[in-house]
Parts: sequence; C-alpha cells; structure tokens
Amino acid sequence: MFSNRVQKSPTPNRLTAALERQKKAGARIADLTESNPTRSGFRYDAAEISRALVQPGAMLYEPHPRGLRAAREAVAGYYRERGVVVDPECVVLASGTSEAYGHLFKLLADPEGEILVPVPGYPLLEVLTALESVRLVSYRYSYDERKGWVLDIERLGNTVSNRTKAIVAVSPNNPTGAFLKKHDLAAIAEVCRRLDLALIVDEVFSDYASGDDGARVATAAGHDGALTFVLNGFSKIVGLPQLKLAWIVVSGPPELRGSALEGLEFIADAYLSVSTPVQHAAPMILRGRGAIQSQILERLDENEHTLASVLTAVPACQILKREGGWYAVVRLPDDVSDEEFSVRCLEDDGILVHPGYFYDFPSGNHLVLSLLTPVDMFREGAAKLAARLKVIMRDGRVSP
Repeated sequence: MFSNRVQKSPTPNRLTAALERQKKAGARIADLTESNPTRSGFRYDAAEISRALVQPGAMLYEPHPRGLRAAREAVAGYYRERGVVVDPECVVLASGTSEAYGHLFKLLADPEGEILVPVPGYPLLEVLTALESVRLVSYRYSYDERKGWVLDIERLGNTVSNRTKAIVAVSPNNPTGAFLKKHDLAAIAEVCRRLDLALIVDEVFSDYASGDDGARVATAAGHDGALTFVLNGFSKIVGLPQLKLAWIVVSGPPELRGSALEGLEFIADAYLSVSTPVQHAAPMILRGRGAIQSQILERLDENEHTLASVLTAVPACQILKREGGWYAVVRLPDDVSDEEFSVRCLEDDGILVHPGYFYDFPSGNHLVLSLLTPVDMFREGAAKLAARLKVIMRDGRVSP
C-alpha cells in the first residue's frame, strides 16, 4: 500500500537500543551529542524575539512564492555584511533547509536522477534524497595529517554519471568541520560547467569558523562559475530552529539563473509554507544574531579546549582538525570499534557519543561529539571518556 520512499520500521542500531534502555531505567546521561541550541543553556532575548514575531503586518496574508520582499531584503543584508552583493530577487525562502533541499531536488532531477553528496556527512541527506525518489551517490573526502580534510577532485569527476544532476558541497561539513576551499570551488564549478550540473552549497554552519584561513570559501553566495544554490537559515545563524526560516540564494550564468528561479517559484508556489510572522520578523532577528553567535562561539572554543586537555593523556587518540561547525571528531585506534566503544560508554559510564559509522567515515574508527553541549556536562563527559580510553590503552580491550 505504501511507497518505497517511506522507510519500513528499521531495526534500531545497538546504540539507539541501549539509549532506550537507559532512559527507561531512569539513568542519568551526559549527552555529548546535544546539537539543539535551545536546549544548551544559552541566553536568548525572549522579549525582543517576541516583539519581532508580533508585528502588525503578520496579521495580513499576502503570500509571494519567493517570500516577502522585506524578508528577502534582510537575507541580502546579511550577505552584504559579509561583503557579498546578493539581489533579493535571487533569494527564495523555505521553511527549513530540508524543504529547500526538497525544492532543489524537484527542480533538478527526475526520479532516479543522481545527486552527489560528500562523505563523511550528515545522514539526513539519505532520507531527503529518498523522499524525492532521487539516488544519493557519495564522493569522499580523505584526511591528511598536515592539511586536514582533502577533496580528490579527479575522483569526484569520475563519480559523475549520465544520471548525475547536481553536486552537493557542505561548508563547513557536518561533522568534520571542513570548509570548501577556493581551489576546490573552482574545480567543482568546472566539472559542473563541463557536464551541465548544478552546484548546491549548504552553508548552515558558516558563521561558526574556527580561526582564519584565506583559502576557505566564506560563502559561495553570488558565485557565477556554475549554476549555484546556496542554503542557509535561522536554525544555526540565530540558534532558533523552531522559527523555521531558511533560504536559497541562486547565482550563476544569467540564463540558467533565470530559469532556475522560475522553476523554484513554481515549486514554492505550490506549498507557500513559510509562516508570515517569521518573514516579518526576519529583519529584526537577523540584526540581533551577534548576541547568540558570540555565546555559541565561546562555548565551542571552551569545550574544544577541554577535550584537547583531557585527551593529552591518551596519545593513541587524535582530535581531527576542525575548521568550523559545532562538532569535534576523535579518531580512535584502529583496533577499537567505535560502535562497541559508544555502547560501552553509554551503558557503563552514562556518556552518550556518536560512533563515526553514523556519518560514513571512509576508514578507521571515530567518535563525534557536539561542542554545543553545556560546559559542565561536557567537562564531566570528556573526563569519563578519557578515563575509559586510558583503560582500553592499558588493557588492550574495549570493555574494562
């Protein structure tokens, strides 16, 4: 009766099953995977946000397929502050980046068309492509001890088939934190031009860079080397995922850009999903983003420093280079299973971490930790994590 797009009651993985048992038992859990900023102890100006959401214009429904002009101008203003000129007419609003991906997959690919997606990467894209009846094909980044995460552009080009419609880049990547580099953007754009593909760049974590590097692409908005769609939104920029506002910035050769905007307008007009109050609130909320971003950046730095400090006692483990985003990746010794280790941490120590296989790391065993976790909980969890790792290194087995 039901379509193949809907997953059929999957069997829970070992970590999920263990987490359910711990919750039912009422166990206290130090959650080092928390990525919801509204549950992470940050201070929001609730009064200002509430004022933004109750403006008189919110009572009048005047939908536009691309979104209200005032909201699109606010998005253009955000990019202007980052040194990039974006025409509000090239902005299409959506109720979230997941919906934005859905719009783009509908625009670019017929059923069974292929979308190239980087790995390691966030598993949500597997779901989003399946829901649109398009096929996800992965291309891989590898880790270089000196450079960090590196793209093999030749291998990427060889991954393209006659069914490929778009290449997705995530900058910075979730969970590795690797930014798209300028030379990689130029090379990917050349592949797209040569093979008539679109480029989708997901930049939801781009405001959370770690350090400076002139080789990074700060934003691909306005990039004209190929038909390009840049995604971002309120979930990360202002730490308010519940407000459900995201956008697509369209750029590239004028004829392709115009056709893409017409197609996106047709698709968006069928949904008109973006709430009127949040569109009216967009200018005020974007202007106030600095207050929450400064708190998040401080948290990321402090927790990353804590993790580095506790893991100095475990030299067999390595924190991989993070250029941005909210996550830290720890590489385990080759003989330590990330799944087994994560389950043992949860059941024996009350620490929740994600094993690397959740994100399809190309080789080795890894842990993924959210640096957004409240400081005290992160410090406690990181210390217990290091203690378990030291026991493993001493005894040569996963479970002490």
